[in-house]
Amino acid sequence: MPEGHTIHRLAARHAALFAGDKVHASSPQGRFAEGAARLSGTVLESTEAYGKHLLHHHAGELTLHVHLGLYGKITDGEGEPSEPVGQVRLRLTSDRHWLDLRGPTACEVLTPPEVAALRARLGPDPLRADADPERAYARISRSPTPLAALLLDQSVVAGTGLIFVTEALFRAGLPPTLPGKRLGRDGWERLWADLVALMSQAVERGRIDTVRDEHLPEVMGRAPRVDRHGGEVYVYRRPGDPCHVCGAQVRRGELAGRNLYWCATCQPA
Repeated sequence: MPEGHTIHRLAARHAALFAGDKVHASSPQGRFAEGAARLSGTVLESTEAYGKHLLHHHAGELTLHVHLGLYGKITDGEGEPSEPVGQVRLRLTSDRHWLDLRGPTACEVLTPPEVAALRARLGPDPLRADADPERAYARISRSPTPLAALLLDQSVVAGTGLIFVTEALFRAGLPPTLPGKRLGRDGWERLWADLVALMSQAVERGRIDTVRDEHLPEVMGRAPRVDRHGGEVYVYRRPGDPCHVCGAQVRRGELAGRNLYWCATCQPA
């Protein structure tokens, strides 16, 4: 599932392609025909990302809400689009550009109260200027739930996925199983600031890099990471490999059905 930085990049791209233009909306697949009819002929005024949720705000107080989930994909291009290939849930076109959406978990038209309800059920997004980290800490500081599970809970922090969570916890020296209520305020402020920095960098680069300069491949004399997710990381999907900092084997475990990765030496319980 794409993490929050990907959705913020999509929001910025879609604003550059369509903002201020009247768009035609259709649903070649047919599953979004009614929603597409409501949007078609309206002006796309602005876009935004909130966590893993993409929002297109159209004239007439209509908002297209998309959550890509595990299988969703968006493609776009210039000029006239070709005939739809595969299950295209939504096609947006303007005089200049086109966009196709396939396989999302959510694709729906929301009213302003429904958009407000969506925002209300999400935690603060480290990539948003209006984020209030105190709201997340109020939940974390009272909870016996493992810190990794809390950070993956989109109602606590929005936009963070397994890569950002496991890597930020490593960089902070915190074990993923630490109960949230044992995280002090200073520790939370450092963790939040690091999430903001890592996720902002990922927006700029288009990939997630989390290793500090002294642990880059060219500095350590090691081979670059080869992975379909790209990016240099400390522990994510590196079980059994040596830790870049201490040399101990990176561990893997499971929490609430999700794989966790950590270094027991650098993240002591």
